[in-house]
Amino acid sequence: QVQLVESGGCLVQPGGSLRLSCAASGRNFSPLAMGWYRQAAGKQREWVASITGGMRTSYADSVKGRFAISRDNAKNTVYLQMNSLKAEDTAVYYCNVPTITGALYGWGPGTQVTVSS
Repeated sequence: QVQLVESGGCLVQPGGSLRLSCAASGRNFSPLAMGWYRQAAGKQREWVASITGGMRTSYADSVKGRFAISRDNAKNTVYLQMNSLKAEDTAVYYCNVPTITGALYGWGPGTQVTVSS
């Protein structure tokens, strides 16, 4: 059974940094692209960043230059390094396997990131 468990979220001041982790289990994820998504209160979930099995990365315009996605295939773990955080980055962050129509698996519990002074 596939499980995706996010962690690392907390309250941080504007301009601060956080690193999120996503522990994936239940299959070998190393050949698959992995992505981070977020959902702010009252808004739809949106894609944030992806990394392919070949380590090619892509980012939403809103986070480009501030966030960095990486992965450790030996640990089946994906990371999201978030720098220069802004209030508008406040959201619940999720990881999943991106597809053309959305995401491959059911959503995990997510991890709350709150950017506030």
